[in-house]
Amino acid sequence: MTPLQRYIAEEIATDHADGLIGRREALRRLGMLGVGATAAVALLAACSSSGDQANSASTGSKPAASSAPPGTSGAVAATAITFAGPGGRQLQAAWAAAPQPRGSVLVIHENKGLTDHIRSVTGRFAGAGYSALAVDLLSELGGTGAFTDPAAATAELGKIAPEQFVADLQAGIAELERRVPGKKIGATGFCFGGGLVWLLLADGTPQLAAATPFYGPFPENGDLSGSKAAVLGIYAAKDERVIASRPTAEAALDRAGLIHDIYVAPNADHAFFNDTGPRYNPTAATEAWQRVLEWYGTYLG
Repeated sequence: MTPLQRYIAEEIATDHADGLIGRREALRRLGMLGVGATAAVALLAACSSSGDQANSASTGSKPAASSAPPGTSGAVAATAITFAGPGGRQLQAAWAAAPQPRGSVLVIHENKGLTDHIRSVTGRFAGAGYSALAVDLLSELGGTGAFTDPAAATAELGKIAPEQFVADLQAGIAELERRVPGKKIGATGFCFGGGLVWLLLADGTPQLAAATPFYGPFPENGDLSGSKAAVLGIYAAKDERVIASRPTAEAALDRAGLIHDIYVAPNADHAFFNDTGPRYNPTAATEAWQRVLEWYGTYLG
């Protein structure tokens, strides 16, 4: 399996261990990802065993949402656009323009594709003064909307080479340069998308002035020496699987001499920012959103 497929497989197994999906559904999703039956059963058993104590507290303990998700009150409606991608391919995206942009942000979706939640986040950035673009990384397959089964969309993302993701996202950055000329660019991604933010940084991507990856796995042997971005890494205290890569990420940031900070949301789990998901934590989401806006206010404008 590729590192990306392994990450997705472990996420499925963790969801099962936390009681978010049943065993049959977990096996179905792992099978779609290409994991054999024997390996799938072993993975579920391993994650259930290791997560019995660590994750049981998070299941069913979702804090009650007492207010609208952060940034939604002033959000700008995102619109669907297409633009030219690498190799003559047409890329789909969600676009939200700030009336008077202070900068721009590339938003990178989770492993479910370009969902309504990510469109909302794109609009929230525009409402905060940063024109934003979210590329649909399933564009070549007709876009996320072409999949009636979210698990199928996830499985297809697992088959795409990381190099294609980077190329498509860099095309998105070029589109932001065209639409918001003369302004600095940041990148924010969630889960799978957070990992892709780290990949963009490892690839250099000199156009990025700042980045805020949310609970994204750091790439194996990631070297950030070609980047110039100021990085705010965001993690969740209960997200043992992803936070395990934090020391490696911090060491790479130190070696590269990049301005950086790390925020670990207390009492929060993986995907705590997604207000449409079972692990949404409004307190942690609000704090993280404020920190991201302060970071971009400092390093984008």
